[in-house]
Amino acid sequence: MKEYEFTLKFSLQGTSLNPNDHLEKLYNSGCDDALIGTGKTGSIALDFIREADSAYDAINSALQNIKTAIPEAKLIEATPDIVGLTDVAEILGCSRQNIRQIMNRNVGSFPYPIHEGKSSIWHLFTVLN
Repeated sequence: MKEYEFTLKFSLQGTSLNPNDHLEKLYNSGCDDALIGTGKTGSIALDFIREADSAYDAINSALQNIKTAIPEAKLIEATPDIVGLTDVAEILGCSRQNIRQIMNRNVGSFPYPIHEGKSSIWHLFTVLN
């Protein structure tokens, strides 16, 4: 297994807006490998170093843990934020060519890059949603 570092930020709308109210639930749901940021009322950020077979597995399991602890939490940002096709492929556990095919087959629904050129880049959050 490999270690993956990433940050997930959530809005706490529809739940207790004090992030400190959720710390124990997050720990008990499996987020014991995260540094939890609670500095802003109404939001919470979790900085993970998580072991998994792939980056996708690491991020997906973290999302499931958080949704178990705070079902109403809404994902607002996932970082590393700026990614290329190779990064997306690594995170999702497939080839760059596979991502290119998905992108070409879904022109209308695949997120528009924030920069197009020889190497286009996207916000990771938009690709994961």
